[in-house]
Amino acid sequence: MTPTSERPGDDEVLRSGALTVLGRIRSASNATFLCEAILGERTVHCVYKPVAGEAPLWDFPDGTLAGREVSAYLVSAALGWNVVPHTVVRDGPAGRGMVQRWVDQPGDVLDESEAPDDSQAGPDLVDLLPAGEVPPGFLPVLQAYDYAGDEVTLVHADDSRLRRMAVFDVIINNADRKGGHILAGVDGGVYGVDHGVSMHTEDKLRTVLWGWAGKPVEDEALRDIACLRDALLGNLDQTLRPHVTNREIDALYARTVGLLENPVMPSPDRRRPIPWPAF
Repeated sequence: MTPTSERPGDDEVLRSGALTVLGRIRSASNATFLCEAILGERTVHCVYKPVAGEAPLWDFPDGTLAGREVSAYLVSAALGWNVVPHTVVRDGPAGRGMVQRWVDQPGDVLDESEAPDDSQAGPDLVDLLPAGEVPPGFLPVLQAYDYAGDEVTLVHADDSRLRRMAVFDVIINNADRKGGHILAGVDGGVYGVDHGVSMHTEDKLRTVLWGWAGKPVEDEALRDIACLRDALLGNLDQTLRPHVTNREIDALYARTVGLLENPVMPSPDRRRPIPWPAF
């Protein structure tokens, strides 16, 4: 299993620190705020999504999006994969909601003079490239047309960290793995965020990470998935109960067992297998 990169004490600061709103993240579909949590001399930047600011969804009527976000974190932690930044549910300035550690990325600079020169940078982990120009180390997902009418290819990196995230999305039944929900941290980790539409009992998998469709799940991942299965038969079941329904926990267990019995990544067989927009 991969050791966590969380700094000691982050959990306590996120859970108990005084939460101050620094600004609103306007690109989010639900009320989402950049905050800082302060406890003693420790400060942790984080994302705060109050339950009161959630837009209701007809196909996710049970529980809250915040509960699904923290459930995704708990599954990630049980696997030992550190796919999801540390996440808690707590009270905040706008009421109870999800609080998640902010992921520092290379482009997060306040002074433009300090911005890195990306003129020679290659494609992002998930990107749109001109048709027929898929570079080595990338996997094509689908052909499409951009807003100018030019043919492009949706691709993602053939990266072990992304492959683990793709398996994770199958387990939590993620209905919204956009390219913009995949963050490359300055610490070298690759993190997934925005898991509010996951954990459903029905097949809802929508993802941009279809590059490994039909490929076997790696043995190391299967060992961790077996540990998750065992955890669901133990204390993890009770830990998840305040956040999602019993039927959704049963479905999570069934998906885990299903991957162990048939360790092959699923193939897209839905009319809309990727979320839209894709980024």
